[in-house]
Amino acid sequence: MSPKTRGYLFAFLAVCIFAGQDAITKYLGDRYPALFITMIRFWAFALFVCAFAASSKGGIRQAVRTRRPGLQIARGLLLVAEIILIVYSYVHAGLAMSQSIFQATPLIITILSIPLLGEAVGWRRGTAVLVGLLGVLVIINPVDVHFDLSLLLPLGASVLFALYSIATRAVSREDSAVTSLFYAGIAGAVAISLIGPFYWTEVRSGDWLALAALCVCGTLSHYFLIRAYGLLPAAEVQPVTYFQLVLNVILAMWLFGEIVTFNMIVGAIIVVGAGLFTIWRETQLTRRASS
Repeated sequence: MSPKTRGYLFAFLAVCIFAGQDAITKYLGDRYPALFITMIRFWAFALFVCAFAASSKGGIRQAVRTRRPGLQIARGLLLVAEIILIVYSYVHAGLAMSQSIFQATPLIITILSIPLLGEAVGWRRGTAVLVGLLGVLVIINPVDVHFDLSLLLPLGASVLFALYSIATRAVSREDSAVTSLFYAGIAGAVAISLIGPFYWTEVRSGDWLALAALCVCGTLSHYFLIRAYGLLPAAEVQPVTYFQLVLNVILAMWLFGEIVTFNMIVGAIIVVGAGLFTIWRETQLTRRASS
């Protein structure tokens, strides 16, 4: 099996596990506080990043070294806030709807990278962003009398994750990927541990398996995604991740009886198409600049 084939296999496995993780999160979010679930999830994530850093070159001592400690810690806080918000959105807006809106993240990254990273965005990517945002409006359907403010939850989560991604780009100029992963896990675990215990809830005996599965999924999905990025360029991994939307919609309909409307399908297609074009265009510009 060639390295590229293995890279796609790892990316596909990561996406499948992420979809399962989302379904488990939705199940637990209907029964337990979002902050409690996020705390347990980050405790498992912190153990994973410590083990991963320890097995990397230079060990944990090397992973701790950073030239941007403030920004690294801010990344952990943004990631915690995003996960808390996405748990709320799964509960109140639904899994399928939340994931459909969340696909706008690459477009929001493009918008925010202009003031925050000083990147230039040409008319092609600018047009793609506008089309993608139009797709989000189609999904939300604000002119419908059934419009609910809870639909803004996944949009807020998308903005937070976009800020996290931009901060990751910024620190990647000076810190290694291992350092960034380490700080995201540790800073996030410390932050949520200051609040999460106040929301501690007794877990029913039948739900311990789901909670354990959530922790295992969180570990395996990040591991496979890291392996995928180690074998493939980011531009080749990103399109595979859009398959998660299809899996999430299937699981939402099958497990939770959610209804997928026509405007959700059309809007999601528009958003994904605009996102793919934005990623492709950015890759082309990067290659042109490097050559």
